[in-house]
Amino acid sequence: MKTAVLGGGITGLVASYYLAKKGHRVRLIEKEKALGGLAVGIKGKNWKWHIERAYHHLFASDSDILNFAKEIGFKKIFFRTPVTASLYENSEFTIHQLDNPVDLLRFPYLGIFDKARAGAVLAFLKFSPFLPIFERMTSEEFLKKTMGQKVWNTLWQRLFRGKFGDYAGIILASFIWARIKKRTRALGYIKGGFQEFIDYIYTLLRKLKVDVLTGHEIKEIGRRGERFVINGRLYDAVVSTLPTPVMAKLTTRVFSGSYLSKFKRLKYLHAVTFIIETKQPILEKVYWLNICVERIPLMILAQHTNFAEKINYAGHHLAYVGWYVKGESPLLKMDKKQMLKFVKPEIEKITGKKLKVIDSYLFKGGFAQPIFDKSFVRNKPDFITPVKNFYIANLDMTYPFDRGTNYAVKLGKEVSKFIR
Repeated sequence: MKTAVLGGGITGLVASYYLAKKGHRVRLIEKEKALGGLAVGIKGKNWKWHIERAYHHLFASDSDILNFAKEIGFKKIFFRTPVTASLYENSEFTIHQLDNPVDLLRFPYLGIFDKARAGAVLAFLKFSPFLPIFERMTSEEFLKKTMGQKVWNTLWQRLFRGKFGDYAGIILASFIWARIKKRTRALGYIKGGFQEFIDYIYTLLRKLKVDVLTGHEIKEIGRRGERFVINGRLYDAVVSTLPTPVMAKLTTRVFSGSYLSKFKRLKYLHAVTFIIETKQPILEKVYWLNICVERIPLMILAQHTNFAEKINYAGHHLAYVGWYVKGESPLLKMDKKQMLKFVKPEIEKITGKKLKVIDSYLFKGGFAQPIFDKSFVRNKPDFITPVKNFYIANLDMTYPFDRGTNYAVKLGKEVSKFIR
């Protein structure tokens, strides 16, 4: 069977691998010149390792990618326990580590009763199976009812506002369940960056004679009998790993209007990441800093070189600033120079030091964060579509878990099972 895999991110790469192993003739089609999606790496001057356009790490519980790496003989994944913390403001900015129960007990902005209540609920979420109630309540409702108003105001409100913006109040409790369920203190990374993983899979695909086309934009997908026409070529089956809105736009001649209409009800935010290269670290010890201060318009600040050593990046330090934003956000219109002008004074407020920048790198990713509300659960895509031999495997389908390379691997492997 001749199969087209649309999209060269991790899901598309893994799906192509398993389909080719089963003997299918596979063509992988990617719009960009580089494979890997948001996991694709960049390299600055004299760097030994790549760094991802958008921040990436693994959890120790990410069994799908760990098992896949073992299966294909990839041995460059390592784990560490970097410091993750949150920024608060009282009379001054303070950073508080919140990695474990002891950290929670030391947290100065909650009383002992609130801490005990929050700890009990976190333990419940960690060990509880998925329950139907998580889709009947929003995260805000659940956390207020179980942990209390003060805990919501102090620990959670700003985090949800930073990640989901105006949609913060409609995010289902299934999201916070999955977030707590999945998280581990130990975090994983790849020697050389995730680009090493991408390149390794690409080498396997070439050995399996997968036809990999990069820099090929798909204009439209049509039908000819029971086969599919993509850029003038015929295929027996299609696997789309494209973002749902992109896939829907391309398939108006494949699917009915009623089927495609449900995808119009899905809502998304776009990702903006800004990487700053400096001689001195912005954060001394902390890898991941959640910004819980209303007047600082950043979502996260992640000092990558407190996780992967600076020696791999010409002895320089690298930090991410990140946001999820709506399509009309001015951040999406900024160039690199404008972004640095916007970010620099905000970081200087946090650190109290002048920020001296060697270089910077700006990236934007569309449809990066789906809004997990009740409408999403009813209308999200599934592997099977109404059209025979057309399958979907995209990161909307990681629900209720947050997107990541682990689930990209899982989706690629699962979708390959539907094509005999």
